[in-house]
Amino acid sequence: MPLKNLNFSSEEEVLVTGGAGFIGSNLCQWLLDNGNKVRCLDNFATGKKSNIEPLLDYGNFTFIEGDIRDISICKEACEGADYVLHQAALGSVPRSIKDPITSNDVNVTGFLNMLVSARDAEVKRFVYAASSSTYGDSISMPKVEGIIGKPLSPYAITKYVNELYADVFAKTYGLETIGLRYFNVFGRHQDPNGAYAAVIPKFVIQLVNHESPTINGDGSFSRDFTYIDNVIEANIKSLMASSPESVNTVYNVAYGERTTLNELITLLTKYLSEFDADIKGLKAIYGPERVGDVPHSLASIDKARNLLGYSPEYDINSGLKEAVAWYWENLERG
Repeated sequence: MPLKNLNFSSEEEVLVTGGAGFIGSNLCQWLLDNGNKVRCLDNFATGKKSNIEPLLDYGNFTFIEGDIRDISICKEACEGADYVLHQAALGSVPRSIKDPITSNDVNVTGFLNMLVSARDAEVKRFVYAASSSTYGDSISMPKVEGIIGKPLSPYAITKYVNELYADVFAKTYGLETIGLRYFNVFGRHQDPNGAYAAVIPKFVIQLVNHESPTINGDGSFSRDFTYIDNVIEANIKSLMASSPESVNTVYNVAYGERTTLNELITLLTKYLSEFDADIKGLKAIYGPERVGDVPHSLASIDKARNLLGYSPEYDINSGLKEAVAWYWENLERG
């Protein structure tokens, strides 16, 4: 993770919620490699023990198994922490449509538990995972932070409520908050299995197993795919931000380019065929569109660039090359 211009103080102790998950475990690894004390809170609902097993050898790593719906666990985890990187959530639009109550319990009640606990522990800053789903039915392109539409799924509602709560806690209690609206993050540790797997690892495992990947819709839907190292950069620079206007707000975290699902399949088959030539001939098959899906997503990253100094290093091509190499080494073949 050769991230540039990140000189975050190694004296700080950081709590990463959802630290055994995809994004959380990558954040834990970066912080540990840069000398920080790290606490990881996770209940393994979607996180994996294998993601944090390499971290257990670090003397400055503490793991707390627990659920953010339990406020006593949240208070225990926050006590004495300098910063919180709140990644714990129940993701997936389809999952929230199938079970909106559990998504709300985790993403709203759990989020509020963490805000209260961070406030009471007097942490310096609370940086949290927001979501591009907050833009909902807004047709403006690219997406800018101040213009959103109506949410299209229970998941999107929960992530917007997070932003509202964070704003209230900043104004009412003086808790510094920063929300990061992630746009379709991908990379190492992202789980390709299960009904709610993200599209890139799902396509990768299908192609690796010589199966035709299934696209929901005609493949024209587009996303601003964002490599994990860009997300790490945004989180660390959110911890480092010092100007008054850079805190108590939200930022898009993306690369600022969009790729259609058809283009994504072309790139994946190209990069994977370097490991297995038989993959090159595989073609996508098409199914019905998913309820709640946003047709197109493209972020303006001007605000993060100007206020955080965010300068993403990985575009879709360089990110996919890294991700495909990692998956090739780590995937269990079907």
